Order: sequence, then C-alpha cells, then structure tokens
Amino acid sequence: MGLNSFKRALWVYHMNTGSCNGCDIEIVASLTPRYDLERFGIKLVGSPRHADVLLVTGPVTREMEPRVRRVYAQVPEPKVVIVVGNCGNEGTVFHESYNLVGPVDQIIPVDVYVPGCPARPEAIIDGVVKAWLKLEGASKENATSK
Repeated sequence: MGLNSFKRALWVYHMNTGSCNGCDIEIVASLTPRYDLERFGIKLVGSPRHADVLLVTGPVTREMEPRVRRVYAQVPEPKVVIVVGNCGNEGTVFHESYNLVGPVDQIIPVDVYVPGCPARPEAIIDGVVKAWLKLEGASKENATSK
C-alpha cells in the first residue's frame, strides 16, 4: 500500500485564515525542486471545487470564519483537511486575540495536523502523505460499497 495505489493525482487547495505567512513560505518551499511534492502528482489548484485536500494555515479570525466554512463545503467528497503550523492547530501566540475565533478544528473537522512554527517542508510532506493514505482508504470504502 503505497502512494502509487491511489488512482489519481492529489490536488490541494491552500487557504490562509490569518497566519503570519511563515507556513505559507514553507508550503511554497515544499513545491520547489529541493523537496518537489509534484513528483508524487500533488499540485496546488485555484478552486476548492477541484481539490481533494484543503490545506489551511493560520488561526481562524472572525472575518475568515464564514469563508472557511464556505470553502470547506465546496471541496467535493471524499475530502481531507490538513492544518499546517501551530497557529492553525492551537492558536499559539494569537490565542488570546480579540479577533480570533479559534483553531481550525473548532470551525471545520481536521484530519491531519502538521505542527511547527513554521512547519518544515519535510513535516508538510509527511502530512500530505497521511492525507493521501486517508483518501486511499476512503476510495477503497466507496469502491466496496458500490
């Protein structure tokens, strides 16, 4: 059971919900030739309607809460949510902010947590592999239920 047994490329929609952009820079680094996530067929897409994975960075601010819910609803099933960075996981330095609604898992269900401030590209790749395995399991369940 490896990465190649999933029948299609993994498309990821990235959403920043109020972070400092440190994790966003590391996500871009994971796409560069040094780490090269695209070699696994993983690519960023511009629309949540085409995505398999919702990749979220940052704590959720009041302004972003309805947008997070709307984007999550637009990602087709089966879907996986990955939260990258400590801010999205627990709020860290922003946890007492008046404008913070909370970590991402208080707004939408989260499947994979990638810790770090900022999260390293290796950790992001590990989180994407975990998401891939979860989607692989979901696709096998759908195939047996048909």
